[in-house]
Amino acid sequence: MSNMLEVKDLTKIFVIGKDANLVAVNNVSFELKRGETLGLVGESGSGKTTVGRCVLRLIEPTEGNIKLDGDDITDIGATQLRDLRANMQLVFQDPFGSLNPRLTVSQTIDEPLKLHGISKDERGVRVKEMMDLVGLDSHFYHYYPADLTASEQQRVGIARALATKPEFVVLDEPTSMLDPSGRAEIIDLLKKIQKELGTAYIFISHDLTSVAKISHRIAIMYLGHIIE
Repeated sequence: MSNMLEVKDLTKIFVIGKDANLVAVNNVSFELKRGETLGLVGESGSGKTTVGRCVLRLIEPTEGNIKLDGDDITDIGATQLRDLRANMQLVFQDPFGSLNPRLTVSQTIDEPLKLHGISKDERGVRVKEMMDLVGLDSHFYHYYPADLTASEQQRVGIARALATKPEFVVLDEPTSMLDPSGRAEIIDLLKKIQKELGTAYIFISHDLTSVAKISHRIAIMYLGHIIE
């Protein structure tokens, strides 16, 4: 399989004071193939979440290059980046905190489709498809986040991320706030979705058991470096 994503010498330095810098990510390089899961593992503060957010251009890298489908996206402008957002998405760690409490399940999944100019009729079809994909029955359609369990909330987050049919998704500790049963359900769901859609994942976690169950390859991070 060809590389879909190529990250080379990625570095992120945060300025934390007049004469103080924090090197959060230091010369990190890796590739991601289509339909593959790369597990990114490390203790808190190792830089793994910063890598994921730099790759998505949610924060700007200090140095390095990011290529998606052979195109360098490191320095593209806001308009191009907005169009590219449909092709790369993020699932957050806190399922409840990542959802707007005033939007229903269907409105939450519909939101990114509306932002990318999808017609109303097509959006309705896509929302139903995504709810079916993540195992949410039609009676969840008008539920609010507070009406859902943590596992159901994360299913909504996954459906929202997949609604625009991205090539790859960064999963930032997606199971860390779930109980063991919910964690196993979400891992199995993500594997099922990958098999059906061919979506590639960067799976960020400190939980080696979850990483081992879902990843094709694993990169271990420590103090901003990939060490293994």
